[in-house]
Amino acid sequence: MKSIPASHHDLLEAATRAFAFIATVMPDGSPQVTPVWFDADDEHILINTAEGRVKDKNMRRRPRVALCLMDTSDPYRYLQIRGHVVERTYDGADAHIDRLSRKYHGRPWVPHPGQKRVLYKIRPEKTDVRHR
Repeated sequence: MKSIPASHHDLLEAATRAFAFIATVMPDGSPQVTPVWFDADDEHILINTAEGRVKDKNMRRRPRVALCLMDTSDPYRYLQIRGHVVERTYDGADAHIDRLSRKYHGRPWVPHPGQKRVLYKIRPEKTDVRHR
């Protein structure tokens, strides 16, 4: 991904299994932060959530987000990203959460009855890196 400094590209790789902490904005303007699984394509950070969760509601109404991707082997090394949600879709969301479940848990995703998965594409606009 071109917008991410080369020094931190490894945080986007599946083998790293870094977590992202996503900050969204509540209706009253206060921040809300959630740890999430993620992966990336050539242009976006991809996250997945169940429809109706707080982060889903917040991103639908206020698409500006911030993410912090932490290196699990060195928590003082991380990547901060500020950006916008550029797409929210159901298409491919179940396959995406299954891929993330295999990445983070090593096993297939088990659907929950009545739960509808949503795939979000986030375009990074500003990044900042930290390391020792």
